[in-house]
Amino acid sequence: GEDVTQAFIDGAQAALAIIKEKGIKSVYLKSLSPSCGAGEIYDGTFNGRVVDGAGVTAALLIKNGISVESL
Repeated sequence: GEDVTQAFIDGAQAALAIIKEKGIKSVYLKSLSPSCGAGEIYDGTFNGRVVDGAGVTAALLIKNGISVESL
């Protein structure tokens, strides 16, 4: 029941900063994660429901030209 949106955003921005600093062009992230999933993600209700979309970190990385694949 707690809104953790800002923590997800802060984590995504921190990951992007490290990725840019290291010159990384592509990453593998955890599938279905509301943060890292790309293509399909859990909806955040902790009921196991999957929806189409990208997680917060995956979306930010994609927006910044980083290739993202989910495993």
